[in-house]
Amino acid sequence: MKKRKLGANGPEISAIGYGAMSFSDMYGPTNEAESHAILDALRDLGVTHLDTANIYGMGKSENAIGTYLKANPGVRDEFIIATKATITKDADGNRFLDNSAEHLEAELDKSLQRLGLDYVDLFYAHRRDPRFTPEETAANLGRLVEKGKARAIGLSEVAPSTLRRAMKAFPIAAVQSEYSLATRFPDLGLVQSCAELGVAMVAFSPVGRSLLTDNPIPRERIPDVPFLATNPRFMEPNLSENLRITQGFRKLAAEMGTTAAGLANAWLLTRGPHVIPIPGTRSVAHLSECISGADLTLTDTDLERIEAVLPVGWAHGDRYTVDQWIGPERYC
Repeated sequence: MKKRKLGANGPEISAIGYGAMSFSDMYGPTNEAESHAILDALRDLGVTHLDTANIYGMGKSENAIGTYLKANPGVRDEFIIATKATITKDADGNRFLDNSAEHLEAELDKSLQRLGLDYVDLFYAHRRDPRFTPEETAANLGRLVEKGKARAIGLSEVAPSTLRRAMKAFPIAAVQSEYSLATRFPDLGLVQSCAELGVAMVAFSPVGRSLLTDNPIPRERIPDVPFLATNPRFMEPNLSENLRITQGFRKLAAEMGTTAAGLANAWLLTRGPHVIPIPGTRSVAHLSECISGADLTLTDTDLERIEAVLPVGWAHGDRYTVDQWIGPERYC
């Protein structure tokens, strides 16, 4: 497995990591045994970066990792583990963002307990809380590094301007954002800012929530996946158009002797040496397809062919609903 740096002064990690939202029931039911099988496969494949969050299954993802680490003494050192906090609910049960020092530390303490760890390698503010300046949020996170509960800090779904301001208060190791051939807005400043500042750009949903794979989630399953059931890209007539267009990408991947998921991740790796995709899946076979992208070397001609079948702006529908847009920063 090729390596990349997790920030200018951070550790080397696998060029492709793993997004453990799939250890929750976000994209369909799963269980601890299936999650542990994925963790076994990650070790076999040389994947060392493991990304989770407190809200993935309301602790289910972190618990699965924690029981695996407990059952496999010594494995902790094989992984660079990241988790996140910010998203919570107010007294009335409404979605609420909280980047106060008290909330971040309390949630990290709970995450550490579920994971069975004394510290995490990377701790993110999951969204920007508008009550706090970027400098204040970075300082609140930085205190957890100073206390030894995290080795480094990161931000998720933020604008380049937020990153630049936060960096003045405490070093930011990574920014996480949705980024793929289906969602290319990070190209409008975030990828460039991360490169300039020595910050890792961690790309979640690198295969477009299955659209950029050889086996997109079937129509009949979408109503059973709450996030996708209301997602504009997976609702008609957008879904039919997106499946039609991405068929050309699947055909191209086959002509190039690889899988669509592998090619989608390989494309991301060409966007800069600081870009780190973190695909998530419940399938060991699909995981192998995603990770195979690290072994592909794409030429300029290959990139031109990809652009020809998936030109910028091809996707039909927004990546989020109005409610899902509460938190992520729009900057272009």
